[in-house]
Formats: sequence, C-alpha cells, structure tokens
Amino acid sequence: MTKKPLANISLDLDNKWSYLKTQGTQAWQGFPSYLHYAVPRILDFLDQRDLKITVFVIGQDAVLEKNREAIAAIADEGHEIGNHSFNHEPWLHLYTPAELTEEFKKTEDALKSITGKRPIGFRGPGFSLSNEVLRTLMKRGYRYDGSTFPTYLGPLARAYTFFKSKLSKEQKSERKALFGSWRDGFQSNQPFEWVDGEQRLLSLPVTTMPVFKVPIHGSYVLFLAGFSKTLAKLYFWTAIKLCRLMKVQPSFLLHPTDFLGCEDEPELDFFPGMKLRRDDKIDVMSACVKMLTEHFEPVSMVEHVEALADGEWAKRSVNTAAKGVADLPLAAARS
Repeated sequence: MTKKPLANISLDLDNKWSYLKTQGTQAWQGFPSYLHYAVPRILDFLDQRDLKITVFVIGQDAVLEKNREAIAAIADEGHEIGNHSFNHEPWLHLYTPAELTEEFKKTEDALKSITGKRPIGFRGPGFSLSNEVLRTLMKRGYRYDGSTFPTYLGPLARAYTFFKSKLSKEQKSERKALFGSWRDGFQSNQPFEWVDGEQRLLSLPVTTMPVFKVPIHGSYVLFLAGFSKTLAKLYFWTAIKLCRLMKVQPSFLLHPTDFLGCEDEPELDFFPGMKLRRDDKIDVMSACVKMLTEHFEPVSMVEHVEALADGEWAKRSVNTAAKGVADLPLAAARS
C-alpha cells in the first residue's frame, strides 16, 4: 500500500472578543468568550475522526481563569499548542523588538502555566509578519512559523473586513497590512526557511489553491457555502486534487467559527460564513476533512516539521534569495 503524503491541520483559536476587536466594537474590552462551548464541540469533531492538530492560542485568553479549563482540555487531548500572540493585534510589524519580546514571552508563560510546555510554533494574527517578528522568534528558539499566506486576495479580504467594520480612520491605518498584499501571491506553497545569518526558522505556509493562489482555509470554503454547499465542496475537492498533482502537502487552517452557526453567535454575523446554521457548517467541514484525509495523512504542524527535518526535504541544497518580509533584508531560503 502506497504511503500517503502528509498534510497538517491547524486551528487559530480566535475568541469572540478578538473578532469584535478587529471589527472595532467596544464590547471586546470585556473579553467575551465562546471557548467554554466551542472547544468541546471542536474536540469532539476531531476525536470522532481521530485527528491530532495544532491549536494556536491567544495569550490574553490563557491568563483568564474562565478560559483555562478549555485550553487545558486541548492539550490533554494530545493536540499541539502554539503561540498566536498575546493581544491578537494584526499589526505586529509596528511593534518594537522589546514589545515583540514581551508579547511572545507573556504568551509563552501563560501557556506553559496551563500545559506545562513552552510553544515552539507561532502564527501571527491576521497573518501579521515582519523581519523583526521572525528575528525575535529565532532568538526565542521557535522551530517554525505558520504566518505566510500566499494569496493575491489579501487586499480584497482587508477591504471586505473594513467595509463590515466600525473602525476609525486611525484604526484602519493600524490594520493596513491585515491579510498582507497582492505580492504575497508570489510566495511559495511549499515549506521554506527564513535565514538570518546562522539562524534559521522553518516556514509552513497556509496553503492556497495551487496555480490560482486563492484561499482554501475553512472560513473561506464556508463563505462559498453561503452561496452553494455543493460549490464549496467542489472548490475544495479541486484544491486537494491540485495539491496532489503539484506535490503540495497542504497546511489546512481552521477557526472556531467554522464550527459555530448563526444560532450560536448572532453578534458575529459580519464574519464570513456566520450567516450559516451550525449543522450546515459541520456538514461542509466534515466533507472537507474527509477529502483531505482520503489523499493525505493528517498530522499536527510539529509532526510535519519533524517529518520534514528527517526526510528528503532536509537534504536538498538551499538557495538563498533576496526576498524578505516587508521589503527588509531577511532572506528566504527555499528548497
């Protein structure tokens, strides 16, 4: 029997308050949470399919007593916990080195106090990334970053978010790099290394549809399901077939809202896919995961990193190209 190629699955545990904050609604300051019922639902979904994934957790949630039980349950079920920043502000490129160090350390300490482990993987909120972020991750001993999002549609996603939001002109300026630029579409779907002198950090990009570079993460598929569930499933099936054809090992991204319906959180109706009912979303997500696992072996991100480190990818020669983040001189070394 032929061994299937790997695919990693991750979930950004964005909480209700983080979405309200992104939209500019002041109610976020009370840190409203849906983790107490969303996490058990997600864990049940994963357990039924025997999946172990990576969950990127926000530090602010980890320091709140009301969320600790839910976060602990994720780790207790054997899922990897990653760092998703402390304040969930998608403008990390504006942070100073000292501010980034504090942002990461506070999250690391909070997560370690719950799980007993320090995270070794990071994903920036809103795919926020800069050379200083990468350098800080390297200095702090991280093994991988999952913030690269190789799509041409970032500016459209940002425009949609701004249109649906209540953000002030100043707040929109802070978020002007949200979801990246059209140039991100030229980045690779394949793993690569960020290089700074002798330091290296593996990048596992959030996979977009090969050739077309359009998103295939859960929330985007559910956005399409708002028009047609059949269309959404066909779209994802096409993406998986192209991944096999182009030898791309997918990094499939989920969010808690992929498992929440309009009847659960009506306040979040501004978020793509949140006008669908829960059962419809679970149906689409079940179909997507089934298609993924038929063609790939699903693992967590750290398991994927370890497989890459032990396999042929690690033995290939690496050419350093002058392609950095935010037009700064950090190099991207690609296989």
